[in-house]
Amino acid sequence: MVVSAVIVTPPALIAGGGAMFAPAVLATGAVIGILSSVIPYRLELESLRRIPMRLFGVWMSLEPAVAALIGLALLGQHLSAVEWLAICCVMVASAGAAVLARGAKP
Repeated sequence: MVVSAVIVTPPALIAGGGAMFAPAVLATGAVIGILSSVIPYRLELESLRRIPMRLFGVWMSLEPAVAALIGLALLGQHLSAVEWLAICCVMVASAGAAVLARGAKP
């Protein structure tokens, strides 16, 4: 996040100038930052503590599919058949690894 902020800030200052320091703009940026990174990261850490690692891995493999579906529904973004297939392959591999890991433990 820090590296991204360092990369994005100079062009934003050039494009927006002093308007970037308006309280409404700063507040909006802070809210977006918290909602898009801090809260999900905290929830992921908390769930990792409470559920088995194999289940957590399967849930993490669902993230690209959920992001693709949200992009499709809210932004009108479309993925190719190969991209959907790749997402499915990742999910199947993760679920398969979880099943094999469960079977290997006594």
